[in-house]
Amino acid sequence: MVGCGVMGSAIATRLLARGHELFAYDRDPAKIDALCAKGAMKAASASQAAQRSEFVILSLNSATIVRAAVFGEEGVSTGARRNTVIIDMSSIDPIATRALAKDAADIGLPWLDCPLSGGAPKALLGKLTVMAGGERETFERARTVMADLCENLTLMGPSGSGQTTKLINQVLCALNFVAVAEATRLAVDAGVDAQRIPAALQGGRADSAILQEFMGKMARHDYSPTGRIDNMVKDLDAVQSLARTTGTPMPMTALCMEIHKVLVSAGLGPADNAALMRFFDGPRG
Repeated sequence: MVGCGVMGSAIATRLLARGHELFAYDRDPAKIDALCAKGAMKAASASQAAQRSEFVILSLNSATIVRAAVFGEEGVSTGARRNTVIIDMSSIDPIATRALAKDAADIGLPWLDCPLSGGAPKALLGKLTVMAGGERETFERARTVMADLCENLTLMGPSGSGQTTKLINQVLCALNFVAVAEATRLAVDAGVDAQRIPAALQGGRADSAILQEFMGKMARHDYSPTGRIDNMVKDLDAVQSLARTTGTPMPMTALCMEIHKVLVSAGLGPADNAALMRFFDGPRG
């Protein structure tokens, strides 16, 4: 496991619980120590983490960081044996992913882009939704690990296809987060108990996983971290870049991006997605 932040730690915790032998590496030693307390083995570098591993999972914040972690000094590629599978569960640009996969293939390291949906809570339960890109053979090999993490695992096509599908996922999620925050504000202002709405609407057309998980959190102003606002900004920026390439108009996504950027400029970038409620609180927030 290379990258032991909120998501990486949850993925690693689940794999340890399922009996996998796991080496952990992160630039923050405290994050490695937390996983070692759960049974992981400490690696001094990404290279060392890869030396005895059949699979290397990445959970990192950008394509630049992924490239450095794999191909940089003491990176994965300097320690991994030939045919070690790299499973990139980061959410990064599909074009960058295709370049990374090609460079890895050139030195005998098969690459699978496996961005996820469901966040840390679903990772801990082994109920992630994962959309993959890569070769069918690599995908089938990776099931050894991914079956313990995923409830829904789909090969979408060649390298980059998983990341493209994740961007589409993020469009739907970001718009839903904003809609739920806006609806929560209206419910509160109108005197309706917003915490009862998810149950009242369950099974109807307005129902969604985000409604069920987040309206109550927003109503309570519970911003305990499951996903960061600034990470959504990163993903929406990649969406807009892809849309410019394809010539796709995305006016609602553009507005959604601006709302997220307002919160980042207010210092709420590291806050949970539920903190979108702060935008609709206005001066109250």
